[in-house]
Amino acid sequence: MAKPYAPNALPLDGLDYKLLLPLVGQANAALARYDGLLEGITNPSIMLSPLSNEEAVLSSKIEGTQATVDEVLEHEAGLLKDGEKSKDIQEILNYRAALFAASDYLKERPITLSFLRETHKILLNSVRGKDKTPGEFRKEQNWIGKAGCNIEEASFVPPNPLQLPDYLERLQKYIAGDDIDILLQVAVVHAQFELLHPFNDGNGRIGRLLIPLFLYQKKKLSQPMFYLSAYLERNREEYYQRLRNISHENDWNGWIVFFLKAIIEQARINTQKVRAIMSLYETMKGQILSITHSQYSIQALDAMFNRPIFKTTDFTTTTGIHKPTAMNLLRQLKEAKILNTLQEASGRRAAVLCFPQLINIAEGKDIL
Repeated sequence: MAKPYAPNALPLDGLDYKLLLPLVGQANAALARYDGLLEGITNPSIMLSPLSNEEAVLSSKIEGTQATVDEVLEHEAGLLKDGEKSKDIQEILNYRAALFAASDYLKERPITLSFLRETHKILLNSVRGKDKTPGEFRKEQNWIGKAGCNIEEASFVPPNPLQLPDYLERLQKYIAGDDIDILLQVAVVHAQFELLHPFNDGNGRIGRLLIPLFLYQKKKLSQPMFYLSAYLERNREEYYQRLRNISHENDWNGWIVFFLKAIIEQARINTQKVRAIMSLYETMKGQILSITHSQYSIQALDAMFNRPIFKTTDFTTTTGIHKPTAMNLLRQLKEAKILNTLQEASGRRAAVLCFPQLINIAEGKDIL
């Protein structure tokens, strides 16, 4: 039987800095370019909501959910899915809610074990895993392996639950302190959390949430909006293998190299997406004003960016625009083909509209 994993003491000893520091420099430069864009955005929560939606979808997809950004937005707009799809979407919505709640929390307080438990409680609220002690660290031995395997067949056995509180306290202390570089440190934080596997469910998603939140706490980001799940999902097999190599071979250098390359590549892609989103916003600001001549054009644009698939009734409520004025404005935007109709109004049922240009950017379709 595999023995429970005994994690390394933090900070780590014996890292190959000759190998790592050139990549640390590249990753810091790439992240700085991305954050420079963030600092120039006056309303990041609205402008970058497509990236937050994508992160929620892809981080959940790594754990097996099968829903797209479009399906999540359609579900929220009232085009309800059923069966397993509905359950998948609720898990994604919980991830997004946990991300937003955690971001608000960190504006005034640091990352602590209590914070992790509260975030976990939101993540597993009323979804699959709700019977696995949401908001509580595990008190029994768990293991990772093929579906249905027993502990003797496990590929990885996390630390003994009796020792887990001590290991978590040490991780909390490491998070609060400083290592040789913040990006190297966040690589260690994410992996150490995953190896501790402190919850009965949801460890992967909480561990990925930690990445932007840690960078925000350490003031490496002006907003907690740098998401790695797209890269980790594209390279899922290597992601898991690099984590396994830490526990099997103590290969921290290989893991950190992988993680730093993820930051470099995803920072480049995220930078392209943010630039495209900002460009679209500026273009639409002029177009919508030109088409509608409305004093409410900015309110309409912000609502479309915040939720690019929406019910017309929700649009009226969100913007505060008087209903006849709002409906006329939406009619003009549909005629100009800025908005598409996904569901026509029928009786008391509101129409559902879509802003496809923004969705295409979020999914990478309009990124060269």
